[in-house]
Formats: sequence, structure tokens, C-alpha cells
Amino acid sequence: MMAQLTSIKELSAIVSTELEQLDRYLKEQLRTNTALLDTVVRYIMRQRGKRARPMLVFLSAGACSGNQQRAIVGAAMVELLHTATLVHDDVVDQSQERRGMASVNAEWKNKIAVLVGDYLLSRGLLLSVANNEFDFLRVTSDAVRRMSEGELLQIQKSRQKTIDEETYFKIISDKTASLISTCCEIGAVSADATPEVRTIMRDYGELIGQAFQIRDDVLDYSSRTAILGKPVGNDITEQKITLPLIYACAVAPASEAAAIIKVVKGRKPRSREVQQVVSFVEQYNGVQAAQRKAAELQQRAIRLLDPLPDSLYKQALADFAMFVVERPA
Repeated sequence: MMAQLTSIKELSAIVSTELEQLDRYLKEQLRTNTALLDTVVRYIMRQRGKRARPMLVFLSAGACSGNQQRAIVGAAMVELLHTATLVHDDVVDQSQERRGMASVNAEWKNKIAVLVGDYLLSRGLLLSVANNEFDFLRVTSDAVRRMSEGELLQIQKSRQKTIDEETYFKIISDKTASLISTCCEIGAVSADATPEVRTIMRDYGELIGQAFQIRDDVLDYSSRTAILGKPVGNDITEQKITLPLIYACAVAPASEAAAIIKVVKGRKPRSREVQQVVSFVEQYNGVQAAQRKAAELQQRAIRLLDPLPDSLYKQALADFAMFVVERPA
């Protein structure tokens, strides 16, 4: 067994050539004669993060012996879709920053942000048509549908001030896991993989996406202050009920759980009330239970990879699964 890779940087190095080609390809595809659009798009591309999603496309393609050029087109589609959703999310959430820079809506106002997000989404979908990659189009379009449904379900449940474990998983599957699943399936599609292998990669991505979000929700209760400079309990401040709280409520006395939910879902919790909720979750081991669930999903995802031939790419996918659940931030 090869040494486990433990960071996105190390994992990305395996497909660094493909990521560099992707950058060049995106610059070519996003050139426009509309000066304002060109300015905003170039600004957005400077905000790009760790590129975990296109990395997953390339790793999945490699694990399935994929076609590099087809994988680049697929990765570009995913990156444009993801970027479009971030621009739109900042408008919906009225966010003023994105990765340490002013968000597009803060810099150019909501109307321009929405239109630019629409442009990025359309460019991504048109790439599939221009390259006759209609399987890519089907897979990414389904991801857009699921992400929209997940966001609306979360809003609905937030207004109803109720959420259970089944609904939580429906929301994170559609909002977060759908796009990660899409990345992995597109990698398999680029390799003309069998339907069975496509299913393996799609399901692997779905499980990893769920585990990623659970870990994010766990960190909100445990280590954001030390690692990210954000207050512990940011989700509580935003009145979100996530898995650590759901699991704590499941084992706590019903009256105590109801009182805590009332604190979260009443008026916006203050710092003292946030600490009250955090202490409740700690007392009833909600963080540990949620982390165990993430680890369970991680192991299921790794086992799914067993039928694939051994390769550096397969090992990297297994390492990514480990990283997702054990990452400090």
C-alpha cells in the first residue's frame, strides 16, 4: 500500500498537468468582448479555491483509464457550474466576502452577480453541446436540479422550524453531495466506463459528499475558532439544525431537547445562547455521534472502489475519502 496522502495539495499534484490544462481551457472558453462581463469573470477566476471538484473529475477519470481531453471538458463544466452556484449563493445569503475578497454582489451589486452567474452556468452547459458530450449534459443538469431542490427544502424546513435526520440527509445529499457525485461520474463517463463502474463512481461521490458536509457541521461545534478564526456555533447563529444537534436531541430528555430547539429556532441566538446549545451537544455526545456517521460513510465509499484496478488514482480517491473525514478544516 502506498503512503496515504493527507492534503488537497498532495492529491492535486497527481493531476497537476490536467489542472494546468484546465486553467488554459477555461481562459479560452470565457473570453468575451463585453468589457464588464470580462472584468467580472476574470475577478471571479482569481477567487478560485483548492479546485477539489475538478481534481475529483481527473482522479476518477484516471482510475477508470479515461480520455484526458474529454475529462478536461467535463472538469470545465463542473468548475463553471460550481462557480455559478457560489456567485448565486452569495446573492441569496447577502454575503459580502468570498475567500477573502469582496463578493461579486458586494462589488457590482446583485443584478450583475445574478446575470454573471447565469452566464457561467450557460457556458458550462454549452461546452457539452459544442463537444457532443450529451452524457455530461445529462449528469450536470441533474446536479443543478438537485442542488436547487435541496436549497429550497432547507428554506422550507427552516421556516417550519423543524428537521429530522432523514430530512437532513436529503438536504446535504442534494445541496453538497450531488455535485461531488457528478464530478466522479463525469470522470467515469470520460473513460467510456461500463454502467456498473459509472454507478460505483457516482455512489462513491455521493457518500464522500455527505461525509464532507457532516465533517463541516462537526467542525462548527468543535474547532472553527482555533482553525478558521470564526466563532464556534456559526450554524447555530444562523439557526441551522445540523447532525450533531439532531443526534444530541435524539438521546436527551424530550423536554430538554425541545427547549434547546426553541433556543435555536426562536429569535437569532446570542452568544450566551449559542454556548448553551454547544454545551448541550457536548453533554449528549452529538459531535462524536456525527463524526462516527461520517467515518461510516467514508468506509462505505472506500469499499466501493474495490472492483477498480489498483492504481495511483484509485489510491488517491481512497486517500481523499480519509482526508474528507479527518481534515481539521
